[in-house]
Amino acid sequence: MDVLSRLQAIFRDIFDDETLVLTRGTTANDIEEWDSLAQINIIVACESEFEVKFDLNDIAALKNVGGMVDLVERKLK
Repeated sequence: MDVLSRLQAIFRDIFDDETLVLTRGTTANDIEEWDSLAQINIIVACESEFEVKFDLNDIAALKNVGGMVDLVERKLK
């Protein structure tokens, strides 16, 4: 399963929406419930799912789901 698919599963769980479809361009503006608490839950869930640790600069630089995919892929190398 690729990173985007695994992220989609995380997002569906956090937002309790099995119909949610992520693209690399998806941003917080695209998901009504995506607030600061959801952001924290997403980061924690990603760190757990991919067994990586993000630093504050990594998180602050994220602009969309594509950025998160790229970040996770870099951390996995």
